[in-house]
Amino acid sequence: MASPDNDPLILALLALGVLAAVLAVALFRRHREARELREVGERLAAVAATGDVGERLTGHAASGSAVDLAAQADRLLDRLQHEATTRAEREQVYRRLTEARHEGVAIERDGSLLANARFAELCGAVSPSHLAGRALADLVHPDFAELLVEVLRRHHAGQPAPERFEAELRAIDGPGARLEFSFAPITFEGQPAQLVTVVEVSSPPDQSDARRGHGTAWEALDALGEGVLTTDAGGRIVYANRAAELLIGKPASDALGHTLQEVISLVDEGDRKSLGDPVRQCITTGARVHIGRRGMVVANDGPGERSIELTVSPLRDASGEVAGTVIALRDVSDLRGLTRQMSYQASHDALTGLVNRREFERRLQESIEAAHAGGQRAVLCYLDLDRFKAVNDECGHVAGDSMLREVAALLKDAVRDSDTVGRLGGDEFGILLAGCPLEKARQIADDVVRAVADYRFVWKDRIFNIGVSIGLVEVSRESGSLEDALGAADSACYLAKRQGSHVQVYSARDEAVARQRGEIHWLQLLQSALKDNGFELHAQPIVAVDAQSASGPGLEVLLRLKDSNGAMIAPSEFMQAAERYRLMPHVDRWVVQTALAALGRGAVRLVPGRCLCINLSGQTLGDAGFLEFVVDCLDRTGVAPDRICFEVTENSVITNIEHARRFIGVLHTMGCQFALDDFGSGLSSFANLRHLPLDYLKIHGEFIHNLASDVVNQAMVTAMIKLARSLNFRVVAEQVEDMSALDSVRRMGVDFVQGYQVGRPQPLALV
Repeated sequence: MASPDNDPLILALLALGVLAAVLAVALFRRHREARELREVGERLAAVAATGDVGERLTGHAASGSAVDLAAQADRLLDRLQHEATTRAEREQVYRRLTEARHEGVAIERDGSLLANARFAELCGAVSPSHLAGRALADLVHPDFAELLVEVLRRHHAGQPAPERFEAELRAIDGPGARLEFSFAPITFEGQPAQLVTVVEVSSPPDQSDARRGHGTAWEALDALGEGVLTTDAGGRIVYANRAAELLIGKPASDALGHTLQEVISLVDEGDRKSLGDPVRQCITTGARVHIGRRGMVVANDGPGERSIELTVSPLRDASGEVAGTVIALRDVSDLRGLTRQMSYQASHDALTGLVNRREFERRLQESIEAAHAGGQRAVLCYLDLDRFKAVNDECGHVAGDSMLREVAALLKDAVRDSDTVGRLGGDEFGILLAGCPLEKARQIADDVVRAVADYRFVWKDRIFNIGVSIGLVEVSRESGSLEDALGAADSACYLAKRQGSHVQVYSARDEAVARQRGEIHWLQLLQSALKDNGFELHAQPIVAVDAQSASGPGLEVLLRLKDSNGAMIAPSEFMQAAERYRLMPHVDRWVVQTALAALGRGAVRLVPGRCLCINLSGQTLGDAGFLEFVVDCLDRTGVAPDRICFEVTENSVITNIEHARRFIGVLHTMGCQFALDDFGSGLSSFANLRHLPLDYLKIHGEFIHNLASDVVNQAMVTAMIKLARSLNFRVVAEQVEDMSALDSVRRMGVDFVQGYQVGRPQPLALV
């Protein structure tokens, strides 16, 4: 037992023993933590060293493990920091944590880097120390710097951002490379940071060829007229070129990290229904997705709307998995506008802006079908202007066209927006009143008659008043075909016209009486004109564009007829009646005999070398005895065959092709010339005509109207002239009514012109 005197010594020895034990425990803990830290670093290096670069687009395990290990290391460093571990020691630990053989790894915080040797090697730096403290954006090519800064900002702020980003590094001591950056959030020294993993996706370019062009690939994408966007495997946008920025209505920086649907809406141009998410469809199916027909892009936060064609193509990684998409956006607003314009031109009358006959008949057919199916009624109105011919004859077609435009506007104002007003041809119009009772339609028609009667057309120093006759027919379940409806309305209009600016509702009994009276009237009138020489011959000049031209057509003979009151009847009216009663061969014989007799006795003055043009109908070409009649007339009058040019239409020749071949072949051999009249109204039959001995091609007047401003007519006329040249035909342009049309056809290369601009029809005796 110890002596009391030794107690202080014993207590001191015990205290020293306890202190030694505490120190031993502390040293053991410090040694264990250092060993754990070394193990973490070794595990991180092993993970980074064995990480599969091919898995970079699908989120490989190496990157995720690196994040976990970095978090463990951070906790250990925090504990060491409390034990006065130096900054140099902490940086040495992190350099060991980020060391890898196959991937570049760096820690980015507050614009500075702590990088491993592989990262430095990829950047072309001699060692990681050369990168210490440098911002990541300073290392990439300037073309990528701004986007990279924005991506990092979004990651630091916790905003939507692409997890991967490709960029070209800018060399410091050597060549740069095309790298892919992956980002993962970590805590570094107690503060948020980003663990940046980098893998090489392309070898550094040969600097001798790198700048052979005047711009980089990035600049080339920006120079494209098509919008280009790329997304990651999650469908989030990682890149947008300048054209894409314009189409989506926002800068690329605002689109990064968002899906396409979050940026724009894709809707159908017609019904405005959504076209879905083509990017998600592409990623899911792995197939290309195309939106081309009637697609429209609408900016979600702006007023912009553009017609587009969109294609989404999959991007695949080395294993064939979909790693993202490329979106190609093409602005087709102008093209769609041109298509709509051409569609409008195909369905509307160029002169008045009303729907044309084809479109009017299409809508009428729809109304008839709707009436047959559900009993929905409509009323068809057939309109014919009265005294319109006086305007054309006294002031020319330009004045007549101007009046037709004004009348068309007047008709549009007289009906509802739901109704259809169309120009059916010449001075004839149609109105389709949808869902309108017959009595209400009668009131509307009466209002139209009064409005036209009150209308005054002023042209220079002349004032004209006109009228309109209207025939009505109801479209109902009992209605027949389209032709039946139009025929009934036309018959009612004919009755209204006989009564003078009147409205007539169709009646089958009235039509039968009117037809019987009309047949008797026309038959008597035509027979009387043939017997008593009641027809008149007028002639219109045909002028050569080249004043030096010594041969070609000089005059065209035109047939006229007056009624019992001395008023001139429109040629279309009595010609149709003559064809209906099979009298055209008799009419053409009168014209040929009268014209040749006048030419033989010198009543027709022609420039030497020029010929007189005479029109022949299809019925006449089918008359087997007409050829002998013409030969006999030439013999009796003494007219040289080369002074005559017969004009035939495509339809008349095709209808009587065998007789036409014999007639044209014999007379052409004798010296007569032939012109294909109204060319353009039956182009499908031209294959049968090209083997006939023809000399001239006369372009239909409807293609000359508004030629200076109508691009479609210009294209058609150009094609006709080219066709004529290939067949050695000379070209005549009909209905040249103004100076602009004359200048246009002259520039386009026609040989002859005919129309009010160069000469009006005159009675043959005054020519």
